[in-house]
Amino acid sequence: MSLTMPPSGRADGPFFIVFNIGSGHGDPQAARRIIDEAMTAAQRRYELLSVDDPSQLPELAREAVEKARQQNGIVVAAGGDGTINCVAGAVLDSERPFGVLPQGTFNYFGRAHSISQEIAESVQTLLSGHVEPVQVGLMNDRLFLVNASVGLYPRLLEDRERFKRRYGRHRIVALWSAAHTLLRSKRYWLLRLEDERGREATLQTPTLFVGNNALQLQQVGLPEAEAVEDGHLAGVALKPVSRWAMAGLLFSGALGRLGRAQSVINFAFRDLQVQPVVQGRRHHRELKVAMDGEVFRLAPPLRFRVAPKQLRLITPVDRPEPA
Repeated sequence: MSLTMPPSGRADGPFFIVFNIGSGHGDPQAARRIIDEAMTAAQRRYELLSVDDPSQLPELAREAVEKARQQNGIVVAAGGDGTINCVAGAVLDSERPFGVLPQGTFNYFGRAHSISQEIAESVQTLLSGHVEPVQVGLMNDRLFLVNASVGLYPRLLEDRERFKRRYGRHRIVALWSAAHTLLRSKRYWLLRLEDERGREATLQTPTLFVGNNALQLQQVGLPEAEAVEDGHLAGVALKPVSRWAMAGLLFSGALGRLGRAQSVINFAFRDLQVQPVVQGRRHHRELKVAMDGEVFRLAPPLRFRVAPKQLRLITPVDRPEPA
């Protein structure tokens, strides 16, 4: 029977590492060697659950959680943002400690919690860190750690993946891809919003972006970063503007000045229901949405909210400022 651990403190027990060799960057064999050497030196038991096919990821995440429950262990996600999101979703209700070995391009989740992208350093965080409760968001009961969105942003992510496959996984490629998408964008959505206080609004926008990562919001210059740190989610939408003006907003974000733009609407909330409207009627068909870099479809209405449970994340004991 699994023991109940306190909400914070050091996490002991075996590690069950869901290792997605196809995501993120770097040499997976070198990463395996570093993990094995560090665990052996620390005399910590661990099991590596390798993901050879992305379709295996949800099943292996559930397997890792079940083993951690039975053996009073710790679940770890090794890979990019999509891998971390999937494993975190399996861990949340179990209340087991959760560790990450982040290998993504932007690594906002790891950086926000001072977890290094260097595999040797992040393994040491697993071994010596402590458990810290971390807020997560939900969209229609599906977990997101960094952001979730509907409208233009999911299309932007799809285009970014195509550019990365062709030109490589670099931030400049992501910026170039985003400019390309924005200049081709034409569609606007009419959205009806209702928050936890019953306040209603109608919004015309190409995209609605919901943030749960203070670091990402700070870097683009949005004041709602403080609201996320205070237990809220950040809503960001764009007013109807020309395609060239939208591209200008992209570069304002890259310079950390998005919050100054008059065409940006930003607000904080804990629970928000979003209903798309087409020709005066509710839109019932599935929508293309994105969460933590992964794109899929959900039926409206969409509900964005702060999860009632927190993720018990292993973070460094002495945390430097996130870079």
